[in-house]
Amino acid sequence: MRRLWLIFTQAVTVSVAVLFVIGSLKPEWLHGEGPAPLPAVTIVEASTAPTRSAGELSPVSYAGAAQQALPAVVHIYTRQTARIPNHPLMNDPVFRHFFSTPERTGLGSGVIVDPQGYVLTNNHVIENADEIEAVLNDGRKFEARLIGRDPETDLAVLRLADATSLPAIAFAPADSLTVGDVVLAIGNPFGIGQTVTMGIASALGRNHLGINTFENYIQTDAAINPGNSGGALIDGSGRLVGINTAIYSRGNNTRGGDSPSGGGLGIGFAIPVSIARMVLEQIVANGEVVRGWVGIEMREITPEFAESFDLASEHGVLITSVLHGSPADKSGAQPGDILVAINGQEVQAPREMLDLVASLPPGQVAAFRLLRGSRKIELKIAVGRRPTPRTAR
Repeated sequence: MRRLWLIFTQAVTVSVAVLFVIGSLKPEWLHGEGPAPLPAVTIVEASTAPTRSAGELSPVSYAGAAQQALPAVVHIYTRQTARIPNHPLMNDPVFRHFFSTPERTGLGSGVIVDPQGYVLTNNHVIENADEIEAVLNDGRKFEARLIGRDPETDLAVLRLADATSLPAIAFAPADSLTVGDVVLAIGNPFGIGQTVTMGIASALGRNHLGINTFENYIQTDAAINPGNSGGALIDGSGRLVGINTAIYSRGNNTRGGDSPSGGGLGIGFAIPVSIARMVLEQIVANGEVVRGWVGIEMREITPEFAESFDLASEHGVLITSVLHGSPADKSGAQPGDILVAINGQEVQAPREMLDLVASLPPGQVAAFRLLRGSRKIELKIAVGRRPTPRTAR
């Protein structure tokens, strides 16, 4: 009996050993066919992106717009010789050699608007400069000559010397930009080289900023930094919609090259293309911008103001002063009159009145409709020429 038990245990041990070996080396013998192998991984290759022509809008890239506009945006470098009071020793060449006149340099951007070398930039970029140099995107350098400037819009026009067949930017239609449109700002921030930043048109018609006399800015969150001044603000098709001019810094609205904080806070301002075109055309034709003027100062009429002063109307603007000898004075306008319309066009705010009068050619007789108390008056005023601001050169 004992021998039979020994034989049984040895047989079980051998069987278990055989099963272990088979399970390790040939498991399919025990379980039939094994699981089917996994299919090979099929990688779906992205198709090659279609080639876009310059200016064609893409939902994911504005490379075409940038490539179209980049060659027309230039770096502007200025040099100004510091003015030292006259001194007899300055006539001595030895003294001048050892005590040379210091120089200050500045930088900004500009936009080529004509193949023959006309460039739009900001007045504050070239103001008081003795030498101006423009460097194109391809590295070419040109001496630039000032053709004219308009401090009241902070625009200036330069002409590049001996330049022909230059890449000029295309102008967008005056009213093509709407709030929410994508815009690109191109310039030379901090002098590091040509840079493109993207944002949207955050608002249109911004004024009361205290930057210039005539304000009608595009507000954008595209990054605008010192050195961007005078550069291009373009739309998604690469067309010029504005000239980058100013940034908002804490507590201040400052021109693009003068920010004490060294950068913006998502609020930048650009001069719209409609104003830029008008200034460009007038400066090229006349060397300056000619605007109409009648010699009155005014303020807005709010409901509270009208009630406090018992004014007959809440519409129009209140004439607060009339310059002696001005066209308005000669025609009989008086402080306290309410200006309602000019040439039949209603006026609701001082800014509207300023822009409307400025657009009138000097010498034209314009019809001013006024309220004097409860009486309606119409004056014929011969528009004068707006005095040019005196600025240092």
